[in-house]
Amino acid sequence: MYCIQSRRQPIQTGGICVSRGGLGRNRQGEGAQGPKWPGQAPLGPLMAATLIASIDQFANSDDTIHIAIVCAGYNASRDVVTLVKSVLFHRRNPLHFHFITDSIARKILADLFHTWMVPAVHVNFYDADELKSEVSWIPNKHYSGIYGLMKLVLTKTLPSDLQKVIVLDTDITFATDIAELWVVFHKFKGQQVLGLVENQSDWYLGNLWKNHRPWPALGRGFNTGVILLLLDRLRKLKWEQMWRLTAERELMSMLSTSLADQDIFNAVIKQNPFLVHQLPCFWNVQLSDHTRSEKCYKDVSDLKVIHWNSPKKLRVKNKHVEFFRNLYLTFLEYDGNLLRRELFGCPSETDHNSENLQKTLSELDEDDPCYEFRRERFTVHRTHVYFLHYEYEPALDNTDVTLVAQLSMDRLQMLEAICKHWEGPISLALYLSDAEAQQFLRYAQGSEVLMSRSNVGYHIVYKEGQFYPVNLLRNVAMGQVNTPYMFLSDIDFLPMYGLYEYLRKSGVQLDMGNTKKALVVPAFETLRYRLSFPKSKAELLSQLDMGTLFTFRYHVWTKGHAPTDFAKWRTATTPYRVQWEADFEPYVMVRRESPEYDRRFVGFGWNKVAHIMELDAQVTLIFIKGIVHPKITICSPSGNPRSELLSQLDMGTLFTFR
Repeated sequence: MYCIQSRRQPIQTGGICVSRGGLGRNRQGEGAQGPKWPGQAPLGPLMAATLIASIDQFANSDDTIHIAIVCAGYNASRDVVTLVKSVLFHRRNPLHFHFITDSIARKILADLFHTWMVPAVHVNFYDADELKSEVSWIPNKHYSGIYGLMKLVLTKTLPSDLQKVIVLDTDITFATDIAELWVVFHKFKGQQVLGLVENQSDWYLGNLWKNHRPWPALGRGFNTGVILLLLDRLRKLKWEQMWRLTAERELMSMLSTSLADQDIFNAVIKQNPFLVHQLPCFWNVQLSDHTRSEKCYKDVSDLKVIHWNSPKKLRVKNKHVEFFRNLYLTFLEYDGNLLRRELFGCPSETDHNSENLQKTLSELDEDDPCYEFRRERFTVHRTHVYFLHYEYEPALDNTDVTLVAQLSMDRLQMLEAICKHWEGPISLALYLSDAEAQQFLRYAQGSEVLMSRSNVGYHIVYKEGQFYPVNLLRNVAMGQVNTPYMFLSDIDFLPMYGLYEYLRKSGVQLDMGNTKKALVVPAFETLRYRLSFPKSKAELLSQLDMGTLFTFRYHVWTKGHAPTDFAKWRTATTPYRVQWEADFEPYVMVRRESPEYDRRFVGFGWNKVAHIMELDAQVTLIFIKGIVHPKITICSPSGNPRSELLSQLDMGTLFTFR
């Protein structure tokens, strides 16, 4: 077992810090009769003393709030962000997240937290693959699979000096400060080591359908979506041996679990009821099939935690489901950048990344007319790589090529067309707000074309500031390429049919794996709304002669593609070398190790020119032979292929600096 930490510097893990004023932040004054809140009569001496003791007990606690979450795969990595947002929104304390993850979730969440840069948050990752052997012997019918059993081994997985932890499912939403749940540990008595809410369905009563035979449970049983674990006491009670013996015994007759770890937890509690401290039901309001959760609260304002523990999720039936759904959607679309706020009165270890960033920003001259541009260079954009499911099988011949592009919300309509034209892997960086990311998710999930492709990586770079960070987006997309070569394109270009296979063959023919070369792909445009896509070079030349097609940007910026030498291209049958000239900005296929774009460029203009200049200094620019079908832009409603791009940006973003 080993622990993988995120790249952020760890914070101080000792001491719970409360915002200025602590839990009594609304107190206006305290007299001899105790604290007084606005609009309330003074509290009696006994009640006031009890309340003050309760507040002091919380404020003087020595523990950071520790949270353990099992998270595996692309979908769970996306869903858990909403849980984290809800916790961060309400919290007034340092947090320490312990994620038990597979390699996929670890990569996604490590990048996310590293770029999120939330103060007073510490994150550790534990390899779920190393834990599989501990629970793989247990047959499990639950949709969570083997990962649904890993809460059973937390006493063995988490650090031996960690005494207590709150364990959460990924489909949880908090409606209050998690510190209120943390202090419940003080209410544990005797040998109580598990804090659980009673199950709110009749599952364990065995009366849901004929011949329904659930695992043994105490009464209605308990739900494990929210668990308070006293790890030190569990270890002393030999928890590992306890749950294993119980599982082995019950599996002889039950054969498999239906609700994963929850069945085994309940079987243990059935035999050892003294282990459990029952939490009030508002700490885990369960919205599952057959639930009776509405009976556990008088008013929706009583709720603390909502648990979407039905496969139907937001489509579950409940008379207050609209309230629950709106609460969930609030955090789903909430701007995560707003959660970077500092905590008042919470001493913690200095985060060197944040400290260096603040020092760099303080050295900038705010009176400089280019201050905002210079500041953008140092902006850390929150990034969620692989927002959707992704699968890629590396080509055995080591010739594969990934199409790389970036886009904003108004270019979503290009995705289906590009996927139809390019069958190879694609890496896309999308510049979106949190709300737009959810719109994109709905769009993608509703598209048969996009859902039929699993080799497209969608990487969300969340909006921040007034500029469009075009080169940062390109770098993010390039950073997730896992093929030997990449084709650096733009979102409003459609590759010719078959370009993917042609580029793979060209890379071999030109020995690009052993030489420094870049393949230039010719670019053309049309001003028509509809176009019969050319299927051969002869058709392309005919459309050029008829004025249906034009060389790209011929009427706006001829210098951008002039070195391509289209006159020579018309008759060329073999590759030829291209001489770099100032302002040259072609679309190229290069090796994955090629230099990144200069992220100082934002908005529109010169961003690719500088990159091509650097490429030319390192590689030889080769124009691919003339039999290739060229790229061609899709036309915009305005008749200008670039006008939409310009209109989407603030005019200030059209200026760049070096």
